[in-house]
Amino acid sequence: MAHGPSGGHQAYYVPESSKLPAFATAGLGCTILGAANTLNHIKQGTGGMSWLLPLGFAFFILVLWQWFSTTIRENMAGMNSPQLKRSYVMGMQWFIFSEVMFFFAFFFALAYVRLLAVPWLGGEGDKGLANDLWTGFQATWPMMQTPQEAVEASGGAQLMAKNATFIAAKKIVDWKTIPLLNTALLVTSSVTVHFAHTALKAGKRQALTIWLLLTLALGFTFVGFQAVEYHHAYTELGLTLASGIYGSTFFLLTGFHGFHVCLGAVMLTVMFLRATTKGHFTPEDHFGFEAASWYWHFVDVVWICLFLFVYIL
Repeated sequence: MAHGPSGGHQAYYVPESSKLPAFATAGLGCTILGAANTLNHIKQGTGGMSWLLPLGFAFFILVLWQWFSTTIRENMAGMNSPQLKRSYVMGMQWFIFSEVMFFFAFFFALAYVRLLAVPWLGGEGDKGLANDLWTGFQATWPMMQTPQEAVEASGGAQLMAKNATFIAAKKIVDWKTIPLLNTALLVTSSVTVHFAHTALKAGKRQALTIWLLLTLALGFTFVGFQAVEYHHAYTELGLTLASGIYGSTFFLLTGFHGFHVCLGAVMLTVMFLRATTKGHFTPEDHFGFEAASWYWHFVDVVWICLFLFVYIL
């Protein structure tokens, strides 16, 4: 515990030097490298390192578990000053902002493809290429025919197109089915987590438990329905990660969002266990729960944007 000079400065807790940030960086780095190899279909035994994905992710989770456990113990022991707690708030706000920028990059890529790249491939504007390279290709969104398939259908012989391996999807996911249901589930879960937060601030532990449990049920149901949607897309619609630019953008955007929903659901599960088994959180001190609820509202807003720009427009 360190103290400032006289004048009413707050005391603050200075934690010991820790290797946990370095361990977390190593685990996350292995996870990213393993994910990159997995997406590129590099198999173990042929120079690939796909095994790094589960290993790095598991190690990263273990490090975070130890790190957060230490932070929770320090807060429960009264070591955190008001200024330190404000720094936690700012840290979470910056984290969510970084996630906003992450998804902005993917939405921007989607906009670039739809508004610029695909029209150029179809021959629009000064940069149009279709007339010279891909006879018969017409720019539409979603792309139900790749330039390669257009060349083959027209009997052309452009080697650039014939060397490609992408096969467009046969159909697209109907937004009036599972996507619409998932939208209702996630929007409802955002309301229930708000009710749980309100109950916590009012000191109503039983209401907190009920609303938080309902939020978790809605969140995990969302993930389950998304898995059903992916299976339907792969097996019946021909919509895969390799089915042209539409398949790539569809699965990257919805897949990363699904991962964030899983992350948010895990965060809320931890908050549920802390509240029900450990008796943590008070109406005045519950930032852990508050941070998790902020994150849940964030994934809800992202899904609404996805539902609009990926499924409907």
